[in-house]
Amino acid sequence: MKTCPTSHLILSFLFISTFLFPLTHAAGGKWQLLVKSVGISAMHMQLLHNDRVVMFDRTDFGKSNLPLPNGVCRNNPNDTALKVDCTAHSAEYDVASNKIRPLFVYSDVWCSSGSVNPSGSLVQTGGFNDGERRVRVFDPCPTCDWKEIEFGLVNRRWYATNHILPDGRQIIIGGRREFNYEFYPKSGGSMNAHSLPFLVETSDGSAIENNLYPFVFLNLDGNLFIFANNRAILYDYVAGKIVKTYPTIPGGDPRSYPSTGSAVLLPLKTSKGQAVAAEVLVCGGAPKGSYVKAEGGTFVPALKTCARIKINDPNPQWVVENMPLARVMGDMTLLANGDVLIINGAGSGTAGWVFGRNPVLNPVVYKPDNAVGSRFEQHNPSTIPRMYHSTAVLLRDGRVLVGGSNPHIRYEFTNVLFPTELALEAFSPNYLDSQFASIRPSIYSPQSQVTVGYGQKLAVRFSITGRIQLNSVSVTMVSPSFTTHSFSMNQRLVVLASENVRAVGTLKFEVQVTTPASGNLAPSGYYVVYVVHQQIPSEGIWVKIQ
Repeated sequence: MKTCPTSHLILSFLFISTFLFPLTHAAGGKWQLLVKSVGISAMHMQLLHNDRVVMFDRTDFGKSNLPLPNGVCRNNPNDTALKVDCTAHSAEYDVASNKIRPLFVYSDVWCSSGSVNPSGSLVQTGGFNDGERRVRVFDPCPTCDWKEIEFGLVNRRWYATNHILPDGRQIIIGGRREFNYEFYPKSGGSMNAHSLPFLVETSDGSAIENNLYPFVFLNLDGNLFIFANNRAILYDYVAGKIVKTYPTIPGGDPRSYPSTGSAVLLPLKTSKGQAVAAEVLVCGGAPKGSYVKAEGGTFVPALKTCARIKINDPNPQWVVENMPLARVMGDMTLLANGDVLIINGAGSGTAGWVFGRNPVLNPVVYKPDNAVGSRFEQHNPSTIPRMYHSTAVLLRDGRVLVGGSNPHIRYEFTNVLFPTELALEAFSPNYLDSQFASIRPSIYSPQSQVTVGYGQKLAVRFSITGRIQLNSVSVTMVSPSFTTHSFSMNQRLVVLASENVRAVGTLKFEVQVTTPASGNLAPSGYYVVYVVHQQIPSEGIWVKIQ
């Protein structure tokens, strides 16, 4: 491990002005090219509560297309690509201004993980080479930059998964050849890691693995649902024991990296702050053996199935559904109204260097409350392949920011099948179509950045220009995710049932809800809150629950 300062703050910054490009119109969503080049490939992305998105790729890609400001260079004798690099490998995207600010990250953040802590700072963990045991913190402010803690982790964390916990810590699970977990921040100076044999049991061997970046969700009882390869457990991380073992997913094919599918915890519906049911949806991936075949030049068609399970049922069973399109390396993003967007990825092959083929350009929306057989809607395609190392995150205005795609060991822009992609796009789900303007709510109270407590009554006031259906109003609160490698860590959507809706003026209304009862349902921190009317969401406001 190299010695270097634990923080490196840039004193001045380069702002790159960009402009918006025309929308592509079609039934089922619209695409917009936001920035032709952000200078780096957005392998990891996180929206923060100042409406800025932090993104980064890896320091050992070689020189990026985003220069560091004022002649600043990164001098790292252990970097495997450039010992002296005067370009950025992290950036901040300002959604409102559509501008990019280069950020300085010293150690290698390749294939890392992260969470936003209760105060709103991004805490990113691990990576490769000199970055494998580092913790990096980014505070959301106009001039802030990465701060690094050299030995913040006990074990190396490369391809690990993080989840924020009800007590505000984050748990970091697994990683390449790490069959254990640890917590951050460390309590009482303890630097212990804890064994998790489930990660050994789900490995298909060191050459294939198929259990990296496990899908992890906080259950309503405070335990963790952990899915790796083709099966899952409910795990009590406090006692260090398995509470429940779930059936193997039907068909037995792997869904974890490099046979990369994706997963979401479906919207948690509450009544007076309490939720009783939790369901997980796992979609896509690659059939068993696909990775080895891809190494030999044969690219097996991706999986077309999704599997859904009620994780708190006494006898939980997977229910299998078929997507319109087979997909590996897809991202699953919870939308503001509780639908699930399935986006990015390939139709054959696996994750890994140039192992994907047949880009899937059409997003699909999954409607979890519809009947089986009518849940999927295929939407308008992008023109940009988003293969290995692509990302997608929900923005406060309801659009989905899409970036990344680099299946190469370095930046490669010419003479390759899928060049390194530096463009940022926005996908607008059809709930943003102008035809719904008259029934779209607009929140005017409380103001954004309000703080609320647990189990409290919350009155949200909004306006609607058209006719309101009082029985079709709800409130959703969404925890923005840390997204990388087709998994959105910490992604969570809680539906706050309407307890009373009343008119408070001409075309003005108030909906009363109860906030989540505890941190098991909604860990402390920042959420985007929407009013949803007839499945059409408002623009969100930031709300901090504590």
